Amino acid sequence: MPRQSVGVVVDPGVPPEIAGLLRANAPLLVRIRSGWTPPAEPPQPPRRGPSSVALLAATPVVLALMTLLLESPLAPLGFVLLGGFVFVVLLRIASMSETVERERPHARGVYEQARLHDGRYLLPEDFDEEAADVLGRAQRAIGTVLRSHVNAEGLLDGPRNAILLPEQEWEVARLLAKLSALRAEHRALLARGVAPEVAAVVRPLERALADSEAAVVARVEALERYAAHVTEAERAYHARDQIEELRARLPRYEELLAESGADALSVPEIERLTQDADQLERLLRRSVSSAHEAFRHLEG
Repeated sequence: MPRQSVGVVVDPGVPPEIAGLLRANAPLLVRIRSGWTPPAEPPQPPRRGPSSVALLAATPVVLALMTLLLESPLAPLGFVLLGGFVFVVLLRIASMSETVERERPHARGVYEQARLHDGRYLLPEDFDEEAADVLGRAQRAIGTVLRSHVNAEGLLDGPRNAILLPEQEWEVARLLAKLSALRAEHRALLARGVAPEVAAVVRPLERALADSEAAVVARVEALERYAAHVTEAERAYHARDQIEELRARLPRYEELLAESGADALSVPEIERLTQDADQLERLLRRSVSSAHEAFRHLEG
């Protein structure tokens, strides 16, 4: 079974623009954590326009050529040459006063933010296979809620979702990272062999790891139940919209049926459509209410 792919998880207290930078640079963060430091960039020389020395050297030649052209039938060409030379001189003057702004090298910017926010982000390498699977489940459940139309339309508590769910993701990820580290240490200990006298101590530690994992999984299952209620509300929301769209078209169908003399046949179908709309409205309300209950359970 392939390992669940997870990305960089960032403490929701980190500013969004910095969090986005960290999430987008997982390979670079792995290198930074391993001790790599981006090389200091030497200051770049300012961009230069045409050389001042070259301009000074060319000036007598240009003036002499321009004088000859002005005294010949090619006088218009002389004016063109004069205009071009003046334009180059003006460019040079502008370049002398130009302030060149340079962006810091990308790697250096990521490095500085990684050092500044050390401990407030977790990398895929922080999770073993079991932990990555559990974290992936939590992230999918959270994504289902935050991307739903019922959340965007305010049928759920969108502002609280936007705060609580990222906090839940970070807490789950933080616990799973600690659990992964302890499991790795425990497996390394067992791989070296355990004396009979130590076995009695090892068993309670293994129970502690199992109990901790069960507690985190229970938290994730609560997120999944909330997401399931939201999914049901989402289905009812879209079905209700489709029914309402059909109801809006009913007068045109009724008109057609009346004109064709077949209106008596339409009554049961129209009544069923109305009943379906009412039923979906009730289903949507129940689903949203259940989602609110699941949300309160998350808070508790």
